Amino acid sequence: MIVSYKPSFIRQINKLEQSLVDEALDKINIFKNSPNHSILKIHKLHGKLKDKWSFSVNYKIRIVFQYESKKEITLLAIDDHDVYN
Repeated sequence: MIVSYKPSFIRQINKLEQSLVDEALDKINIFKNSPNHSILKIHKLHGKLKDKWSFSVNYKIRIVFQYESKKEITLLAIDDHDVYN
């Protein structure tokens, strides 16, 4: 899986504690190597984010992304589960 990053995603991840950054990078690597891994809890979003997807970093933090193709995604945001509410 090819992963690209929106500038807003990079700004958000740079504001996190290092331990959360490390955890997020681990989950991104899992996604790259095994996009359907159950640990990620990938799910389609609804409402104004109906064309977006997310996966969990931990119980509180998620990463919102969109598919560019079957083999490419763009990471849009990382924050708690209220990121786009």
